[in-house]
Amino acid sequence: MKISRLATALGADITNVDLLTAADDTVDAVRAAAVEHSVVMVRDQKHLGLDGLEAFTRRLGTPIDTPFVKPMDDRPDVVQVVKEKGERALNFGGGWHTDLSYLMAPPSFTLLWAYDVPPYGGDTVWSNQTRAFETLSSGLQQCLLGLRAVHSAGRPYGTGGVYDITQKGRTMTILPSADAFAEQEHPVVSTHPDTARPILFLNSGYVTRFAGWAAHESQALLSQLYMHSQSEANTCRAHWTNGTLAIWDNRSTQHNAINDYPEFRRELFRTTVAGTPPVAYAG
Repeated sequence: MKISRLATALGADITNVDLLTAADDTVDAVRAAAVEHSVVMVRDQKHLGLDGLEAFTRRLGTPIDTPFVKPMDDRPDVVQVVKEKGERALNFGGGWHTDLSYLMAPPSFTLLWAYDVPPYGGDTVWSNQTRAFETLSSGLQQCLLGLRAVHSAGRPYGTGGVYDITQKGRTMTILPSADAFAEQEHPVVSTHPDTARPILFLNSGYVTRFAGWAAHESQALLSQLYMHSQSEANTCRAHWTNGTLAIWDNRSTQHNAINDYPEFRRELFRTTVAGTPPVAYAG
């Protein structure tokens, strides 16, 4: 197995490995690489198939479903992420976010297997949220340590939310619901359960405000932190090829699927692995 870094901040390509037949120590090495590099692009896995995707997901942990998104009829743990050629609707996964951060226990890993991707365009950008915290000033770090943030899926998935009002012309089936407006608090700076390093656990997709603060009071600081997190020094951009399996550490990253391929079809399949409730970093 060969691991090649994609950028200074995070990201690596993995080649010379067959995930369909991988031994346990190889699976452990892939998992360790995903934690170390935050996201890995495992190349040349066209033969994996959906059975292989589900099987490998189970080797990393317990699969969980994705609220408010219709899964495949015969595979309740798999989401088909598809956008047809010429489809003008908002793409799924566009905009910076951390998957399902609005849950009490957000997923530990997300897996995305590329089945039919454009020859160019449709890249995904990831941000290293540990690096984002560690490159803040010490004064701002101390300010954030005691804060909690309110996460909610209401803005994108709620009744009358972004996906609800942009349903027309979308291939994927989104299931807007009033349940999406439920709120969940998490520490602003969490502790990575494997590395014990601090994580700036914020994202513009699901965070609505700091706990105990009004939304308008929170906005200036949140905007500053998002801008810092998404700066080029804290990110990497990866290009998809058919058969690539991306595995990212959802606990320490944000990501953004770039919607720049109107002349092409794009189809991938996603699974997620159960995680644990974020724990505040003590400093």
